[in-house]
Amino acid sequence: MKSVDPTQASLAPEDAEALLRSLQARFEQFMQRHPTLEWAKIEAKLAAQPAKLWSLNEMERTGGEPDVVSYDAASDQYLFYDCSVETPKYRRSICYDREALNARKEHKPATSAQDMAAEMGIELLSEADYWALQQLGAFDTKTSSWLQTPPAIRDHGGALFGDYRYKHVFIYHSGADSYYAVRGFRGLLRV
Repeated sequence: MKSVDPTQASLAPEDAEALLRSLQARFEQFMQRHPTLEWAKIEAKLAAQPAKLWSLNEMERTGGEPDVVSYDAASDQYLFYDCSVETPKYRRSICYDREALNARKEHKPATSAQDMAAEMGIELLSEADYWALQQLGAFDTKTSSWLQTPPAIRDHGGALFGDYRYKHVFIYHSGADSYYAVRGFRGLLRV
């Protein structure tokens, strides 16, 4: 696949329109995630930032089901998270970052969570983001998601991931070079 600069990417007008319809339908279906927000304001911000719409399309295309979860008044940005019930289907079986990928001697995964997120123009959820997401429903009940990992942990070869089991959110650590069929990553896009 040809590499695309996510800051310069855009969708064809008909694809942008179709994506906006899907995002609006999801926004209206899950109003409990954003009861005080208005779709018209979000749509206007998206229309002014075609590269952000491209990134949302990448989130959608890879199974993330992106939705608005909050508004940051200080930065005047809407926050879209991957809200698929399980970690996005087409972002699984990957290690944490490029360093971990390069360290594997055999059975290397195709890519890493950090690389894939950068290619899509999004960020991995932080631990705080993941806790916030879990307040909106039960996510990752059968899967797990890599999370942004502090340098103090990553410097020792580890990385964080989270899931939801036994009606509780768990944040764990693992070797950054590990990968599993049920571990992927969830993204965040600021619009």
